[in-house]
Amino acid sequence: MAEQPEIEAAADNAAPARPTPLGIYDKPKPQTVTGIEVVAIALSVLWLLGAVVFFVVLPQDPQGAGGGSADGLRFLMTMLAVFMPVAMIWVAATAARASRVMREESQRLQTAIDGIRQAYIAQQQGHGLQSGSSSVARKLDEIATTARKTETALATFQSRREEQARKAPQVAAVPADDQPTLALGTQAADLAPMLSNDDFIRALNFPETAEDEVGFAALRRALKDRSAAQLVQAAQDVLTLMSQDGIYMDDLRPDRARPEIWRQFGQGARGRPIAPLGGIRDRSSLALTNARMKQDPIFRDAAHHFLRRFDKTFAEFEERASDGEISALADTRTARAFMLLGRCAGTFD
Repeated sequence: MAEQPEIEAAADNAAPARPTPLGIYDKPKPQTVTGIEVVAIALSVLWLLGAVVFFVVLPQDPQGAGGGSADGLRFLMTMLAVFMPVAMIWVAATAARASRVMREESQRLQTAIDGIRQAYIAQQQGHGLQSGSSSVARKLDEIATTARKTETALATFQSRREEQARKAPQVAAVPADDQPTLALGTQAADLAPMLSNDDFIRALNFPETAEDEVGFAALRRALKDRSAAQLVQAAQDVLTLMSQDGIYMDDLRPDRARPEIWRQFGQGARGRPIAPLGGIRDRSSLALTNARMKQDPIFRDAAHHFLRRFDKTFAEFEERASDGEISALADTRTARAFMLLGRCAGTFD
């Protein structure tokens, strides 16, 4: 029996520490009687005692002058004098208690807002990525899967370019004829066939998967066209940078603009007349992109370079494209990147 307290003390010391309660985030339990009610009760009792002593000690009218009306008026004044101050005391007590509860709720709300703000900032800085929530883990898995697909596509593009670059020196190493040729300024790009609108649109949307042979074929043909290749490269750069923040064009659902507005943009219109082109409404993507453009000079330069290339290339495309082809181009990943970056850069303001 003497060892029982020692065993209990050792068990208490060995037990894991209880997690810290949320404290101010918990809903407070209302107190039945507070200091305000105590003061109100004391003042009420004091006033009632004073009223009783006053009216008991107060002498009665020996002559009975005034009759029944005077007695009625005296009774009314007596009730008002007794109970009116008591009612005022409790009204003041109720108001004081409500004010105190409002102050406490305001403090809890402000603390909760500060906590949410700090959690958001920490998440943006990368400190909240270790969450054990299943929904967050599932979202991260989806982002990783999409990123792997993008990396596979980009790796395929790079490998094909490196293969072409390795073949170029071999062609240049072939011995020339004894009779030198005249350099007339004709380049291989000038001899290449003109890129069709369908291939141009499909290239701007990029291959869907690593097995999208039609998409890769259109992309190879687009890379042989100088203007289209510059736009494709600029789009790859900004899409890769935005994917680092979890922004993917497939997740965006922009508002569609009429082909006439796209034509106005291609013909040089800017500002409010082409505002419907900025149809991206996703607040998180806009906020992340705005912050990245302000804080990351590399991303900002890549975004502005992409916007310039899209502006110039679309102006050429608009002259030969039909309304249906313009609508198809507006639904590509490159066009969605233009809508998002254009809103952040103020193109539609």
